[in-house]
Amino acid sequence: MVAFSSIVLAGSAIAGASANFGHRESLHKRLTSSSTGTSGGYYYSFWTEEATGVDYENGDDGEYSVTWESSSIDFVAGKGWEEGSSDRSITFDADFSPDGNAYLSVYGWTTNPLVEYYITENYGDYDPAEQLTYVGTVTSDDSTYDIYKTTRTDAASIEGDSETFNQYWSIRQDLRSSGTVTVANHFAAWESLGLTLGSFSDGAYQIVATEGYESSGSSTVTVSS
Repeated sequence: MVAFSSIVLAGSAIAGASANFGHRESLHKRLTSSSTGTSGGYYYSFWTEEATGVDYENGDDGEYSVTWESSSIDFVAGKGWEEGSSDRSITFDADFSPDGNAYLSVYGWTTNPLVEYYITENYGDYDPAEQLTYVGTVTSDDSTYDIYKTTRTDAASIEGDSETFNQYWSIRQDLRSSGTVTVANHFAAWESLGLTLGSFSDGAYQIVATEGYESSGSSTVTVSS
């Protein structure tokens, strides 16, 4: 399986895994296996394909940190909100230092229809657009974002395994590791281009995620709105 397919699957798998974990308060505790819960007043979601090579830790308020080695294979980790929103302005400040294939994105889901989405602010040495279908652009938050779509088939999701659903991407041209993401601008642009979103319910969370595949690095992120 190529790297891109695997890392996108990771995003789906974290959602599927999240549905199976009980929520619990976890503050300043290092995690090496998949978990979801609340920390510092924020929702967190941490998924790792294998319990080796990656360490996730919740910090105060909206802060989290993750370090990983190539042995981690696939992981997705982040903090945000258990229920997504179409009009939230998300501020983030990150020390995002990957060596290889990794993304820093606003990441989440909608239901009815089931959609997985990324607003990617920064990435490592692999451009996720390489295996996506280009749709258009949107200007937001002092940059142009290229908009892409693809379809995931027989993949894990927040509604279970073996699902088929659309996946939408906005990828920032001027990469950055801090700033504010005006989510409404992306959602409106996607809708205008025929990329239909659903509702924010039934586990449709929204986080600022660090995602890595067969790479190494570190990422410390603080999220707020």
